[in-house]
Amino acid sequence: MLQLCRVTEALFISNARSACDGELIRCEAVTLCINVSRQQPFPAASDMAALRVPVYDDPNEDLYVHFDRCADAIEEEARRGGRSVVYCKNGRSRSATVCVAYLMKHHKLSLTEALQKVKTARQVIDPNPGFMAQLERYEQELKKKDRDLN
Repeated sequence: MLQLCRVTEALFISNARSACDGELIRCEAVTLCINVSRQQPFPAASDMAALRVPVYDDPNEDLYVHFDRCADAIEEEARRGGRSVVYCKNGRSRSATVCVAYLMKHHKLSLTEALQKVKTARQVIDPNPGFMAQLERYEQELKKKDRDLN
């Protein structure tokens, strides 16, 4: 079944097949596609912003270095009234990790809360152990920045 799973008002998570379905993208008024893969295609719609995060679903891949850029792009799109879809091949590990990082940074959720929110939207999510470790590191980093500001 083709579907974009709504995480927030302005954020969807999906697999590549659904994210590349032009009808779905139009129906949900998606304006930014974040493709978290090296090989998956982008939707054909040319009027859409696109961001590729070239990583494999491998625990040794460094997805952490992309967290801020992706989270800020999603937030910026939302503030402009746009909507983002984050996807990878199966919509389980890479895309989920990016969505969780976004919720932690811009919605101030803990890692546990953010994971639960994404899992509620898309039950099959399951970030690999390496990405979970990177999210834990990111949570500590965000807490530290928060403390330094206060």
